[in-house]
Amino acid sequence: MRALKFWGGSAAFLAIALSMASEGAGDDFTRFRGGDATGVAADHPELPTQWDTETNVAWVADVPGQGWGSPVIVGERVFVSAVVAEEANTPPQGGLYLGEGVRDPAAGIHHWMVTCFDLGSGKELWKREAHAGRPLVPRHPKSSYAAETPVTDGERLFVLFGDLGLYCYNLEGELLWSRNIEPKQTNMDYGAAASPVVHGDQVFVVYDNKEASWIAAFDTQTGEQRWRTERDETMSWATPLVWQNELRTEIVVPGKNANRSYSLNGKELWSFDGDMSILVIPSPFAAHGMCYLSSGYVGDSHRPTFAIRPGASGEIDTSDGFTSNPYIEWYQPRASPYNTTQIVDGDYLYTVYDQGFMTCHNALTGEEVYGKQRFSPKGSFTSSPWAYGGKVFCLSEQGLTYVIQAGPDFKVLNTNPLDELCIATPSVSDGRLLIRTLTKVYCISEASE
Repeated sequence: MRALKFWGGSAAFLAIALSMASEGAGDDFTRFRGGDATGVAADHPELPTQWDTETNVAWVADVPGQGWGSPVIVGERVFVSAVVAEEANTPPQGGLYLGEGVRDPAAGIHHWMVTCFDLGSGKELWKREAHAGRPLVPRHPKSSYAAETPVTDGERLFVLFGDLGLYCYNLEGELLWSRNIEPKQTNMDYGAAASPVVHGDQVFVVYDNKEASWIAAFDTQTGEQRWRTERDETMSWATPLVWQNELRTEIVVPGKNANRSYSLNGKELWSFDGDMSILVIPSPFAAHGMCYLSSGYVGDSHRPTFAIRPGASGEIDTSDGFTSNPYIEWYQPRASPYNTTQIVDGDYLYTVYDQGFMTCHNALTGEEVYGKQRFSPKGSFTSSPWAYGGKVFCLSEQGLTYVIQAGPDFKVLNTNPLDELCIATPSVSDGRLLIRTLTKVYCISEASE
């Protein structure tokens, strides 16, 4: 529905037809932060505001191994990726890590798995092993070899294990094709993490590393590589955004050296050096006709957020400051998170900081609405916030979800515990909230009562 506004009034009949098609597609959660990448879900009377390990729980499914991708939802199916190790290794832990990763590849044979559950009951429908073997690269101390969220075009499921390969299944679990990815050394041996995205008949993958970074497109039906563009980047893990604005469709990827946009055939459209923080993790998203970019490594003094207008070409000139260019609508120098991605709900942009704070800015102007407010009880955050029903939800690594009243005043309405490590960003579909913990997927809905 959001994309329809870009067609204009002269194509009213087409817009109505597309609207009907979109509504018929349901409320699928097709990629990281949902189909439109905003993290904002449509209101539904059965979406919960209170829960714990028993209250409003429709079902709980055990997921062996480790994985921090969000559950992907298509119709009545839920897809989850994970990696199961045959030997004990360093377990993932919450908190900030300001140093090296786990410097050696994990020990023992690992199994890269994809599992499908029934959305209504939580029953396992099928499980497939994409690969078995020993890991070839290290990883971040609290990450997993299945850090990426899968993506779907409604007919096929694309599962990316970033330092290993891209695997395509149909919804019944048949492997249609796979493409190996040559593993590279990543900064501080943190490993890959950017999730894939789909548009039309192409699936896009970004792999920034210390040896040979790239963005590439693969044919959704055959897996053939359509194009590959080299990237002069080494320290970014953001999931790209397919930005369908009123002028064109483009692929936006932030980076330490430059924020860039690419055409659907891999040609660079625009770029600018945003003096981003040394590690670029938050993913871009669109709202109010603008694209929001951010990076906020805690050790850097400059942690910028940008709101970008569509239509730029070439290098965006910022020689007179970041607000001097008409394609940068606004800029805040110290308003970005480290790991989480920001969210815009209505006219407000909310930022959840890793160490347990929240701020709010006007999404249209960048003006501060309220400064840092501390969550109580305190927590640390990697999962990105989501919103529905006039509320913003923030899931801590400790498994506690803070329910925040949306609007100009910071108010915690209630807290909902699951009492297990939580890194993955939750998913929302058709009155159901799916939260992935270290070992489980919870389906939470007021209909369960």
